[in-house]
Amino acid sequence: MGVRDGKQFLHEIDRRRRELWIGGTKLTEHITEHPAFREIARTMAKLYDMQCDPELLEEMTYISPKTGERVGMSFLQPASYDDLLKRRRMMERWANYSGGFLGRTPDYLNSDIMAMASAHRFFEQGGVKYGENIRNYYEYIRENDLLLTHTLINPQVNRAAPPSKQSDPFIAARIVEKRSDGIVVRGARMLATFPLADEIIVFPSTVLKSTQEDKPYAMAFALPVETKGLKFLCREPMCSDSRLDHPLSFCFDEQDAVVIFDDVFVPEERIFLLEEPERANVLHEATDAVVHMSHQVLIRDVAKTEFMLGVTSLMAESIGIDAYQHVQEKIATIIMYLEAMRALLHSAEREGRVNRWGLFTPEFRYLNVGRNLYPRIYPSMKEIIQKLGASGLIALPTEKDMKREELKGYIDKYFQGRNVDAQERIRLFHLAWDIAGSSFGSRQELYERFFFGDPVRMAGALYNWYDKEPYKRMVREFLERE
Repeated sequence: MGVRDGKQFLHEIDRRRRELWIGGTKLTEHITEHPAFREIARTMAKLYDMQCDPELLEEMTYISPKTGERVGMSFLQPASYDDLLKRRRMMERWANYSGGFLGRTPDYLNSDIMAMASAHRFFEQGGVKYGENIRNYYEYIRENDLLLTHTLINPQVNRAAPPSKQSDPFIAARIVEKRSDGIVVRGARMLATFPLADEIIVFPSTVLKSTQEDKPYAMAFALPVETKGLKFLCREPMCSDSRLDHPLSFCFDEQDAVVIFDDVFVPEERIFLLEEPERANVLHEATDAVVHMSHQVLIRDVAKTEFMLGVTSLMAESIGIDAYQHVQEKIATIIMYLEAMRALLHSAEREGRVNRWGLFTPEFRYLNVGRNLYPRIYPSMKEIIQKLGASGLIALPTEKDMKREELKGYIDKYFQGRNVDAQERIRLFHLAWDIAGSSFGSRQELYERFFFGDPVRMAGALYNWYDKEPYKRMVREFLERE
């Protein structure tokens, strides 16, 4: 089949009869017609259309080694530095389209499965079939250009106890039955972003203990979203019916869902890891999947920071505060963030090397710093927008106000900027509000804070992983110097 265009993508979403709950309503078909999903579905469709644009074909796709068809560039298993740059240029195209505000474009999990498939020998340690399964699955999603969602977090019922010690052992998704042709799973998982996907991947959850009680929770598999017993319970929608009032949430509300496994059968050929807590705990690190996922994330982070710099610069100019030094200092802070993130990304690429699985892989040291840094700097950029905009972020007419002829003169007079008319200033400040004040903006901040997990645990992992010995030796040598 090869790459899909937007029309094919939308048709496939509506064809799959998933069980999706939103606002007390059960949806099984024609999901792209629902107000909560209509615009985000169209947004994703535009990303797929880019793959079929003749002018972007070489940038967005490559020739499948299996079929000779064009397939998405995010599936490319990089063998060289040039291949890595091809992947980056393609991912930049998608990231720039949304200003970095889409966290679950298809390239994120495509990068994950691409890396895991190259590390099939890691999966073969649990059985040759599991190595074959991950390779076959990679080829399947590549050749059919499928979009994936995933889930790996257990429900927050009692975080002081492991899954096996909860009041009910089936709160967290676990194996309830092992059969000759597969397994049956019962329980729940968080947090499946973009439940309109074609397939869902279930990865091992946070660190598991190596006990008999923990084995049923150690699993990795993939399923079509229409699989019997799968239920997606969505959060409150944050999308808007006005592109002017909420320009980001209008088309970029990806939606998030808790996934309920109501005795879901997983066929043997869809299982990648089973009842091995030790290997479940190192799955992403051992396969270098976390490196390639982090590469995609830093590309998006750079695009998002560029967008934040553009918004703040235009805000300052539009209301005549750009000459003040305290304003320049705030915007310069975003410039520093941007160039630091860009330097980390480019350094990771330039110092990349072929890993033990045969993939040219970025240097994780820089990516690891970047994914720890961004959750700390993103809230401060949002705060800068709030400080620059102040009450101007709230004192805004709506789209309906602007359509009233009797208000036009007042709006044109009282909402203009120093060097922009009222229409332009209102549009800009609505955009700033959607980033820094709306429910969509709050979700974005929470999303960035916890994208890769608890920032404290991530920092602890970075501390323990990072080689500090050369620097300690430097100090010891200084102290011992005569």
